[in-house]
Amino acid sequence: MKAFTFLQKLRNKLKIKGELDLEISKSAKLVGCTLKVKGKNNKLFIGENTVLRNSFLEIIGDNSKIYIQNNCMIGDNSYLSAKEGAVLTINKGCKLARNIKIMTSDGHPIYQNNVRMNPAKNITLQSSIWVADNVTILKGVEIGEGSVVGINSTLTKSIPSNSIAAGNPAVIVKKDIEWTM
Repeated sequence: MKAFTFLQKLRNKLKIKGELDLEISKSAKLVGCTLKVKGKNNKLFIGENTVLRNSFLEIIGDNSKIYIQNNCMIGDNSYLSAKEGAVLTINKGCKLARNIKIMTSDGHPIYQNNVRMNPAKNITLQSSIWVADNVTILKGVEIGEGSVVGINSTLTKSIPSNSIAAGNPAVIVKKDIEWTM
């Protein structure tokens, strides 16, 4: 593992203000991506044979992290955001189609009686997940291994392994499924 290769720097746009621990596999392919980082002690890890196309990765605040493990595919126009010290983890073998939005934060704090109501929360996609086009995954969600998320869905709650979730907000529509590529 190492930082961006010369070719990766040419094919992508980097905006780094602050500290970033960067580990990118030599076999990872990033084309047309934008990386925006602000804050201290942040991390981006991209594993072997992972492909990202025309996606926007945002790591904002201190101690925010994005981990994308081996053999993942993230399609065009996807938006991955880790903010406010939260961690976004995409485990091995996940396939994300186009226009996916994954956000650990609402983007702006909301207060009631001087108490923050909407802190950032971690997001975890377990191994071998398929996420169809135009899906939004919100803070605090965990998707169990081998699950599928249907097109145009919004996940506001976690789903168990080997399930299909669909809708807005998404609900579980099938259990005990398997999928192959």
